[in-house]
This record gives sequence, C-alpha cells and structure tokens, in this order.
Amino acid sequence: MSHSFDLRVYYEDTDLAGIVYYANYLKFIERARSEYVRTLGIDQTRLREEQGIVFAVRRVEADYLAPALFDDELTVVTEPVTVSGARIVLDQVVHRGEVRLFAAQVTLVALGRDGRPARLPAELRRQFRQSDETSR
Repeated sequence: MSHSFDLRVYYEDTDLAGIVYYANYLKFIERARSEYVRTLGIDQTRLREEQGIVFAVRRVEADYLAPALFDDELTVVTEPVTVSGARIVLDQVVHRGEVRLFAAQVTLVALGRDGRPARLPAELRRQFRQSDETSR
C-alpha cells in the first residue's frame, strides 16, 4: 500500500532563488511518514507512553533530481520496502505532477526508553508487513 501526502511549498521552504532548500525535503518526507504511520492505525504517542518505543531515523539515502519552487503543489509517496524485528525501510518520492523531484530510502529503527534498539511489537510488525504486501 503506497501512501500519498500532499503539500504546498511556502516561502519559508525556499532559498533566495525561490527553490526549496535541500534540507526541507527531509521535513516533507518526515511529515509524510508520520501520516503514513497514522493511516496504519499506529498512535506513536501511545506507543511511546505505554511501551516506551519510538521510531528514529537510522539512515537516509537521498537523490535530489529536480528543484521544487515556491508555491508548487507536491505529493510525497511512501512505500514500505522491508520490515524486520526492529527495523523498517521505506521508499519515499516527492513529485510535482508526474515529475520526480526527490527520492529517498529511509531506514527507521525502534528504540526503547533506554535509547537502545527495541523489538517492534508483533502487532506493529503485522501492520507494516500487511501494508508492504498490499503495495506489491
């Protein structure tokens, strides 16, 4: 199951030339990941409070393909790649219409209260895997 998240580029997202500042793509894909997880029925606040588990970005591999500009309407598409005991890998692509502007593969890890890797609860793994299977 791929997930789409729409957004608009605001002045604050751009540099002096009106081009989206490179680091802001990371903010865009972060927002999209949060909404993706929410659509899976996962309440991240409750997960932290009840089980002490949070998601952290372990790795981002990013390609900047074309610039986004002030006032552009963009779509971030998020698709699961793999889910393991404590790790989730997602592909995320930012589009303007049919044009791919940015692509990233993001590795998330589950961390416990002590900041060390934690095993994802079986129900969460199932939700992510079900999403992964649906996207194929």
